[in-house]
Amino acid sequence: ADYHHSKFFVKVDGRRFATPLAIVLLVIETTDLVFALDSIPAIFGVTHDSFIVYTSNVFAILGLRSLYFALAGLMGLFRYLKIGLSAVLVFIGIKMLLPIFHIEIPIQIALGVIAGILFVSVIASIVRLRKGDIK
Repeated sequence: ADYHHSKFFVKVDGRRFATPLAIVLLVIETTDLVFALDSIPAIFGVTHDSFIVYTSNVFAILGLRSLYFALAGLMGLFRYLKIGLSAVLVFIGIKMLLPIFHIEIPIQIALGVIAGILFVSVIASIVRLRKGDIK
């Protein structure tokens, strides 16, 4: 139950125990893996090129935790960012379902729609913030 400086494992009475720091590390790395796995359907909504899928997931593992905390900090400032991100997820989901009906949205258009949704949600939040409506 005690922290042992920066050690992940300690020996007590000849037995090896994990410290709370080891459990914290395990939880943090598990969330990285969950965020990376969560991005797999999104990348398949954009491309089926295995190299791009692989590299995007490597970068997801490396950077999504910091991106998550950055977005979590911005959520209070950009009021409509949650709505914009929800709209992006709905759009990606629809884009993934359209090939069933033999409809293909080009990658450039899909990325433009995603960028447009995010741009509009951020601009709408800034306009509302300037009006002083956010408390």
